[in-house]
Amino acid sequence: MRFLRQSLLGLFLAAVTLGLLAYAGNGVYVAMTARLGEEPRQPTVRERVFAVGVVTAQLSREVPVLKAFGEVRAQRTLELRSASTGRIVHMSQSFVEGGAVREGEVLLRIDPIDAELARDRVAADLADAEAEVRDAEAGLALAKDDLAAAVSQEALQVKALERQQDLATRGVGTAAAVEAAELTVAAAGQAVLSRRQAVTQAEARIAQAATQLTRAKIALVEAERKVSDTVVVSPFDGALSDVALTQGRLVSVNEQLATVIDPNALEVSFRLSTAQYARLLGDGGRLSFLPIEATLDVAGVDLVARGRILRESAAVGEAQSGRLVFATLKAAPGFKPGDFVTVTVEEPAIEQVVRLPAAALDGTGTVLVLGDEDRLESLDVTLLRRQENDVLVRGDTLAGREVVTARTPLLGAGIAVRPLRKQDVDAKPVAPALVELDADRRAKLIAFVEANKRMPSAVKERILAQLGSGEKLPAQMVSRLESRMGG
Repeated sequence: MRFLRQSLLGLFLAAVTLGLLAYAGNGVYVAMTARLGEEPRQPTVRERVFAVGVVTAQLSREVPVLKAFGEVRAQRTLELRSASTGRIVHMSQSFVEGGAVREGEVLLRIDPIDAELARDRVAADLADAEAEVRDAEAGLALAKDDLAAAVSQEALQVKALERQQDLATRGVGTAAAVEAAELTVAAAGQAVLSRRQAVTQAEARIAQAATQLTRAKIALVEAERKVSDTVVVSPFDGALSDVALTQGRLVSVNEQLATVIDPNALEVSFRLSTAQYARLLGDGGRLSFLPIEATLDVAGVDLVARGRILRESAAVGEAQSGRLVFATLKAAPGFKPGDFVTVTVEEPAIEQVVRLPAAALDGTGTVLVLGDEDRLESLDVTLLRRQENDVLVRGDTLAGREVVTARTPLLGAGIAVRPLRKQDVDAKPVAPALVELDADRRAKLIAFVEANKRMPSAVKERILAQLGSGEKLPAQMVSRLESRMGG
């Protein structure tokens, strides 16, 4: 019996299991048949619309600004060098690094003893040369007087000879007397010749004395200059730099003592690319004397100096490119030689151009403009200048079109967009609506906020302060609290 009962139970369970499996298989079959018999459903596709900022392109007259980096330089700089050797015996109080000096101010004195002694010796030589000139002039005068006397004696001897010849002709005189007279005339002529030679020598002595006097004067001037070289004076008003001297130090000839810089005569040198330089050329291919502005950033405070382009470098320079341009600075308080500044140059104005944000232009020279049904169109433009975050462009049909201000990889021709115009962005937000609460309604809200355990304490205090103030409350806040109370 027991075996039969267990066998029947097993058969019953097997039959139930097979029935359930058949029912499940039938359900799967029916479901698959229904699914295969259904028509495929296409999901609803919605076009993605991007919000973009747009700006209206307007033609205007723009003055491009060119920016470069330059270095401030001094137009007047002079190295003070020692013209003599010796020990420094005096130094001005202004002879320090950065000291302000005036034109003609005595800065240094070198020991002048040796130079003064040399000058005194040259002065004595000059006195000897002047005395020699006087002696030579006196000797010339005496030689001329002696010559005149010899000429007179010769004339007398000639007359005596003529008288003896006359006597001999009449038979009164003798031949011996005539010969004696002739010998006397010959001796007188020899004496005149000797005196003429003495005059010539006296004149040569005067010329030699005059030459010696000139040399002595030149030597005295040179000695005086050497004495004056022991004093170093400032050639112009300025400030001292590269000072490395102390009183009592020995200096040599041509040793650099300091450098004088005129702080009121400054210029700035800056390098431009060839393209930038070409834009500054005026009529005739010459560099235009355009105004410039130099800016020095000093701990957030900008020092500004204005000037004008003055000249350009004669050559490009080895391993350099572009052009080196120099501009003079009219008034530059706070600027020093060696400062690194930003130079701004105003280029000639350009007519009929459009100023756009730089992000609106892509690398191929196109911009995206708003077309029909707020779809984007690509428009070719010509880039004229880049001005920091803006560009100056020109296009055939660009004027009056709305241009996308910032391009992204997701934007392109044919894309539908939602334009955000400046007036929409700048619109003031609408103030929230306020409602007046009666005492009963206000008390219910206060009780609800105080009983709320999940609300942060800071928010709870702020809401309770608003509810307890007795003033009007934002309608949005009141509706939110009452909706929670109803829940």
